[in-house]
Amino acid sequence: MMAETAIEIQIHSNLLGISPADWDACAEPLAGGGTRPTDPFTTYRFLKALEDSGSVGPGTGWQPQYVTAHSDGGMIAAAPLFAKGHSQGEYVFDHNWAHAYENAGGRYYPKLQIAVPFTPVSGRRFLVKSGFEEIGQAALLQGALQLAKNNQMSSVHATFCTEEEVQVGKQLGLLHRTGQQFHWVNEGYQDFDAFLASLSSRKRKNIRKERERARAFGGEIKCYSGDDIRPEHWDAIWTFYQETGSRKWGTPYLTRAFFEIAHATLRDDILLVLAERHGSPVAGAMNLIGTDALFGRYWGCIEHHPCLHFEVCYYQAIDWAIQKGLKTVEAGAQGEHKLARGYLPVTTHSLHWMADEGFSDAVARYLVAEREAVAEEIEVLTSYGPFRNTKQEDHE
Repeated sequence: MMAETAIEIQIHSNLLGISPADWDACAEPLAGGGTRPTDPFTTYRFLKALEDSGSVGPGTGWQPQYVTAHSDGGMIAAAPLFAKGHSQGEYVFDHNWAHAYENAGGRYYPKLQIAVPFTPVSGRRFLVKSGFEEIGQAALLQGALQLAKNNQMSSVHATFCTEEEVQVGKQLGLLHRTGQQFHWVNEGYQDFDAFLASLSSRKRKNIRKERERARAFGGEIKCYSGDDIRPEHWDAIWTFYQETGSRKWGTPYLTRAFFEIAHATLRDDILLVLAERHGSPVAGAMNLIGTDALFGRYWGCIEHHPCLHFEVCYYQAIDWAIQKGLKTVEAGAQGEHKLARGYLPVTTHSLHWMADEGFSDAVARYLVAEREAVAEEIEVLTSYGPFRNTKQEDHE
């Protein structure tokens, strides 16, 4: 009977036409009142902060086209969908695909992207109310594909989706792509020393030396969350964010207004780790907090000190996660240097649809080889992990 239910698809150019309760009922279908979201990035308040701050919308290359599915007058599913005028801020890079398509005479942009902007964090991209999983996911994907076809767009991409969503996408003919990140996993450690005890002797000694060097910067490191976060902390975070952006990619994606809105609506979801001297931050990192995971997002500094980046971004995050009983720390995209610091490689997933059949076939052949290469690299890197039961175990 469920398969015969009439489904209405709606496209929204902003969130104003969607109630927060309806969206979050799809984003967090099993969450009770006051429960911390599993994935803070797909909540209404996070996406609304991006929109209200001008981080997405006109002039950004990220134009909201949120897709919702409705049955019997109620919203049963939603997806953060954007029309993209470029491939920036996605972290699943398709620049080569764009160049190849345009060199062949095609027009790659605009395309459709199902994603959380500027956020390389895996999670549900097809947000569905409990009990509507199968029909809701299919409806959202079909709605996105139809939107692309109606507007003669080159492609649809769902990045950092779940393995379960990959299976739904493959049944509808989408292509599967894999990548890798480095995550720390809490094996029930009682404290940071217990985590260190699980490492090989050399890695354990190296981390202790790095922490000592980092703490020699001349101040103290503090963690702030919820009401402990003060407005002036965001001044520091904005400065750090701009400094990192200017060194790595030019123009930062988020506007200053995003951080002001974050203080008002997101601070309970945020952990700031600040290195302070005489009460003034000289370096810091911003993390978001999920039910089971801590998500590292932004780091920056106005002074460079040995190993301070490792301490503020990685070791403080591990320490905090152990204290709070979180299962994982996800420290963002890329970075094989994380391996020596207790973070192991994991597979990430994305889905892709190309309107041009010939181009789709070429991409499909490429993805077969890429998936094999990614799997092999993860296997090799895991074998070189820092833990005592790996092939690289040190002899004391």
